[in-house]
Amino acid sequence: MKTSLQLFAVFILGLILGYYELAPEFLINNGLVEYVLYVMLFFVGVSMGQDKKAWGVVKKLKAKIFLVPAGTVLGTFIGAVVVNTLIKDLRFIEVVTVAAGMGYYSLPSVILNQLGFEVLGVLALLTNLFRETITLLTTPILAKYFGKLSPIAAGGATTSDVTLPVIVEFTGKQYGVIAIFNGVVITILVPFMVTALASLL
Repeated sequence: MKTSLQLFAVFILGLILGYYELAPEFLINNGLVEYVLYVMLFFVGVSMGQDKKAWGVVKKLKAKIFLVPAGTVLGTFIGAVVVNTLIKDLRFIEVVTVAAGMGYYSLPSVILNQLGFEVLGVLALLTNLFRETITLLTTPILAKYFGKLSPIAAGGATTSDVTLPVIVEFTGKQYGVIAIFNGVVITILVPFMVTALASLL
């Protein structure tokens, strides 16, 4: 809980600095965030690479490892059904199409914009960005109270990159391997799911 509050406090501080334009210029316009992510992923990779037991998870689970991305996708669509009962302004297929982004906010929004669904494109961008942020902030709580697979399910496509460092930190290197697999599989599926669902709009 303490760690989640610390992460949330840092996030809020960033929001305030950005909103009031108090952040130093070098933090904003030179791609520093992207480089920091690369560095974090590098160190996570080194740490996981040194832990030979972590890779034993894949051998142990074998085909069962596919249940993780399958469960993530299924859980996301079930969540979309619940959200649809609360949001009456959107049709069911629209809610499901947005949810199909699975946390991958850039590509789904581009696909929807290119198909002429500009409003849904913006909604997909915001919704999936929000999913990524919530995963980053709540991973400590999710891992502690709902099991170590829950942050992986929450992160969706982001578990192979942006949310990977925090997932490894609070679930362990073995789950980091599962997170990478989950993220890669879902990232591959996202454009096909979004395109297929958008064709039904």
